[in-house]
Amino acid sequence: MTDPASEAVAEAVFVALADPNRRAILAALAEGGPATATDLATRLPITRQGIAKHLALLAEAGLVSAEPGERRRVRYRLRSAPMQVAQQFLAALARDWDGPLAALRTHLE
Repeated sequence: MTDPASEAVAEAVFVALADPNRRAILAALAEGGPATATDLATRLPITRQGIAKHLALLAEAGLVSAEPGERRRVRYRLRSAPMQVAQQFLAALARDWDGPLAALRTHLE
């Protein structure tokens, strides 16, 4: 189906997306652009420490990148490449299912 490296990236993305707080952080970054943990904590009902913990996992999954900002503050920016790998993984999985499902539908009809 896919190579092991792509599967590992997709798995990390799916694990990261499994938590609603991390999805909220990604949505806030998508809507408002790069932000610090403190900025995100003012927009979300999550503590700054909680945000920082989630951002670390999102960075580990490659979904965000940390970049130095002014006054030693770290800003986080979305990265789309891992999400694209996960989408390709799901598309390949769907293609693999389409044939057997169509055959089953034909058989049942």
